[in-house]
Amino acid sequence: MEKFNASITYDQRMWDADLRGSKAYVKALEKAKLVSAEEMEQILQGMDQISDEWSKGVFLIKPEDEDVHTANERRLKELIGAPAGKLHTGRSRNDQVVTDMRLWLRDAIAILTDNTLQLISTMVERAAM
Repeated sequence: MEKFNASITYDQRMWDADLRGSKAYVKALEKAKLVSAEEMEQILQGMDQISDEWSKGVFLIKPEDEDVHTANERRLKELIGAPAGKLHTGRSRNDQVVTDMRLWLRDAIAILTDNTLQLISTMVERAAM
């Protein structure tokens, strides 16, 4: 059942959106005084390291990682320990998924728009030949 329920094989493409959303969220937690400035900095630095690992293709997905969110959270906890657990204060998994999807789709739509405009431009140039 765990294998059937896991989505990491396809949602790992949203790693950057997940980290960006979580960075914004921890800043809001600090502003609301739910995490200290020091805890926020630890979380942000840990997320920067995770981002670097994903970017370089060295992020290690483990069998217990159900989705990109649990993978990033697991790694953050490995890097900084207990403060990582404060990242979900007042935040549901549904909130996280919706935020990640919106960020990822916004980026994907921008790429598709650029590619479509380039295709149209190329077709017009070739039609004019």
